[in-house]
Amino acid sequence: MKVNLFATCLCDTVKAEVAKKSVLLLEQLGCEIVFPEQQGCCGQPSLNSGYINDSKKGIKNLIMAFEANDFPIVSPAGSCVASIKRYPEYLADEPEWALRAQDIADRFFELTQFVVNQLGVTQVGAKLNGRAVYHPSCSLIRKLNVREEPIKLLEHVEGLTLLPINHQETCCGFGGTFSVKMSEISGEMVKEKVSHISAVEPDYLIGADISCLINIGGRISREGKPIKVLHIVDVLMSR
Repeated sequence: MKVNLFATCLCDTVKAEVAKKSVLLLEQLGCEIVFPEQQGCCGQPSLNSGYINDSKKGIKNLIMAFEANDFPIVSPAGSCVASIKRYPEYLADEPEWALRAQDIADRFFELTQFVVNQLGVTQVGAKLNGRAVYHPSCSLIRKLNVREEPIKLLEHVEGLTLLPINHQETCCGFGGTFSVKMSEISGEMVKEKVSHISAVEPDYLIGADISCLINIGGRISREGKPIKVLHIVDVLMSR
């Protein structure tokens, strides 16, 4: 199966290994990766800030980039996928573009969602010894309805024990531009999240959204907690 990879800005700038490991995982599962070079930012920061019209040029560029073929489009970032799923809404006043946006949105999948639901795989041969907390990001569980897929994959990682925490599905406080505009509230939210994580003394914090992991990981680091922060693809590629 041929699959497009949408790398995202965060992978491109600070977490290149997540994009690389996503490619390796998909190839391991029999996919041939296509990377449309015209792709750019999905526009999430400006869209979340309400600058819809100013975002349309970038939105249309991304649509055109993935119109080069009709293969599924996979990304290791749920928040970006969730933003792209709303493209038809943002382009509703331009019917032709809205239809093109809908075609792209229908082909977009978050990585774990694609692996479990489209490829039908839950066992990828991963091994990682230790105790872990999984953080279900708001974008995955509330916008994409991706709840069980990451858990199914992690439950099949040899040697890994998943630990429940209090208020597991509570937001970490990042919320994109929310963490900038409402920094004091955001800071208290991530502080509370880290307190719940730390209470069960895990070896790892695992998530499927880079932005949340950067936010929570920053707080863990400032508190000097001995918890390693991993994107789920880091775990799935552990051997």
